[in-house]
Amino acid sequence: MHGSEDKDVQHSTPQADPRSKLFPRVMASLAIVGMMVGLMIGRLTTPDPSELQQVEVTNDGLVVWFNNEPKTHGEFVDGSLALLFESEGKAQRGQLMINDKSANWRVRLSDGGLLLTVVAARPLQGEWAASEVDDRWRLEIHLREQ
Repeated sequence: MHGSEDKDVQHSTPQADPRSKLFPRVMASLAIVGMMVGLMIGRLTTPDPSELQQVEVTNDGLVVWFNNEPKTHGEFVDGSLALLFESEGKAQRGQLMINDKSANWRVRLSDGGLLLTVVAARPLQGEWAASEVDDRWRLEIHLREQ
C-alpha cells in the first residue's frame, strides 16, 4: 500500500461524507424556532387567571365579583357556609345582617385558592348563583337562618 488513494476500497481510508456539514445545524435551528413559536402560541391562548375583585354586602347575603369564572366548590358545614374558589386575591373580612342579626364573613388564602366562610350565631342555609355581567363574573349568595 502506497498512500491513501481510493482505488478499490480495500484499505482503511474512510469514504467521504457527501452530506453538507450545515445540515445538522439547520435542523437544530428549525427545531428551536418551532419550539419557540409553539410556546408563544400557547402563551397567547392561555386564559387569564381568575382574580377576586370585590365583595359586596347585600340585604340577605353577599355578591362576590371576579374578572372571569373561577372553579367553585361550596357547602354548608355545621351551619356555616364555606365556598372554595380556584382564584387569586387578597384576604378580606366583614359583617353582614341576616334577619337583623349579624354574621361574619371572611376571605382567606388556602391551598386550593380562596376560601370564603360565613359564620353566624345560628345555623345558616341558602343558595348561590353565578352569572356573567359586563365581562365580569358575579356570584350572588343568598343566606337565611335555619
